[in-house]
Amino acid sequence: MRQIAVIALLALGLAVSLSGAVGILRMPDVYLRIQCSSKTVTLGAMPVLLALVVAKGPVTSYGGRALIVAALLLVMNPVATHALARAAYSVGIPMWPGAVVDQAAATASGAEPPPGDAGSGRAAATGGAGADGTTEDRGR
Repeated sequence: MRQIAVIALLALGLAVSLSGAVGILRMPDVYLRIQCSSKTVTLGAMPVLLALVVAKGPVTSYGGRALIVAALLLVMNPVATHALARAAYSVGIPMWPGAVVDQAAATASGAEPPPGDAGSGRAAATGGAGADGTTEDRGR
């Protein structure tokens, strides 16, 4: 039973890592690639580390170290991802032209982003009505 759980967790980690690698290759700009890589690292490594804990036991040296690495990964990965994206933005790496809104630029200029752009951005991207019911062109 334990081996089945270990194999399932390893397969899950491998599948998530593989799909994340494909996502990194397919994303159009650095910000989306950063997002894909952070999800891949977290969601791909966690099942593998959990498989190690299940296989060896949480009290062994391998299991204990895997739990410590998992905890550090959960804390450090979002911090490192945020720092990397912030550094890329501050250097001036452009966003993908298909991005709907640049909220950081709107905040820095003192202007508030349009109310329909705070959500998913589907209405603005497809030319449909925004959250306020208007169909105005938002700079496209």
